[in-house]
Amino acid sequence: MEVADLVVPVFAVIVTGWLAGWLGYISRSLADGLVHFAYNVAMPALLFITVAQEPARNLLEWRFLMAFGGGSVLCFALVFLAARIAWGCDLAGSTIQGMTAAMTNTGFVALPILHSIYGQPAVLPAAIATVFVAAVMYPASVILLESEGRGRHGSSARPLLLMKQIVLNPMVLSTLVGLAWAIAGWPIPVPIAAYLNIFAGALTPCALFAIGLGLSVEGMRSKLAASIALTVVKLVIMPLVVYGLCVASGLNPLYTIAAVVCAAVPTAKTVFILASEYKVEEELVTATVSITTLLSVVTLLGWLYALSGLSAQVQRTAQVGTGRILTGDKAANLPIPLSDTDAAARRRGDRIHQLNSCTEFVTSSPDHIRFALRADIARAQLKT
Repeated sequence: MEVADLVVPVFAVIVTGWLAGWLGYISRSLADGLVHFAYNVAMPALLFITVAQEPARNLLEWRFLMAFGGGSVLCFALVFLAARIAWGCDLAGSTIQGMTAAMTNTGFVALPILHSIYGQPAVLPAAIATVFVAAVMYPASVILLESEGRGRHGSSARPLLLMKQIVLNPMVLSTLVGLAWAIAGWPIPVPIAAYLNIFAGALTPCALFAIGLGLSVEGMRSKLAASIALTVVKLVIMPLVVYGLCVASGLNPLYTIAAVVCAAVPTAKTVFILASEYKVEEELVTATVSITTLLSVVTLLGWLYALSGLSAQVQRTAQVGTGRILTGDKAANLPIPLSDTDAAARRRGDRIHQLNSCTEFVTSSPDHIRFALRADIARAQLKT
């Protein structure tokens, strides 16, 4: 299947959201509500259900962390030094410009896109990238801004407030709880998993539609030249650096794609929150967030095309490595041509899954209908 068949529907949701706001069909003010739901409910559900079901040994891929984290830090340092030395900016201004070019919207853009295209296996690296941004990039920027005395809180209270913000961040908290659950080796009860999957399934459409609905062309007009320079670093240079580090470290294809996509998404709106709180380069950040969000529709498509060879390897690995045809979300997001024999095996697997679900229902059914249900299941099992 062509890359466009997988990617275009994802970006079409963003465009649909923008058109709905531009035409007045849906009020742009509703974007904030969608963002809050996706960020505080749907995303934590997806992160927990993914991390908690992953074997503990797979939860920390140091090469991925080195590639994505190293690329983020290098691009921040590049822009920070350029702003500080070449453009004569103060420490706060240089920090905000560096973060505008290096702090990526991994949780709200990269994670839904990777989940939509590559399924649940791609959520784990996106979760790692999200935790890195929230637990490393964000605190580092606050420390640099505070060192110039721009904070409104006392010096003793600020570290405690920062730690509280990090630990209680919905993305970080859900990932840490999922990590503890996976290390403990506990199974997730079926009703709880089903409950969380309902919310998790709402993340992709809700987040992508909200991005389009909240996109404002008017915000791009201020400080256009500087915004374009930062946009080039964010959408072109940073993904290149991250890809080079992935190749150098021998990272596997799926994690390489995830690292590049996480690097190539727009600037995080967290940077705008910091700029507003510390009253530093607010117009520049607003323009850059808008421009990177708009242009990433094109650049991300280009990066996914460039990585299409790795995508094919991911599909082959998923098929050969497991020794079976994937079903459910993975089959939908990693399309593999099925032979007649494979298709029959997949249909039989689906029937067995349905029968298992029915069996679980029977055990909780009243006595007066349990016998009839068991008889129906027994007849169906003979057909498989």
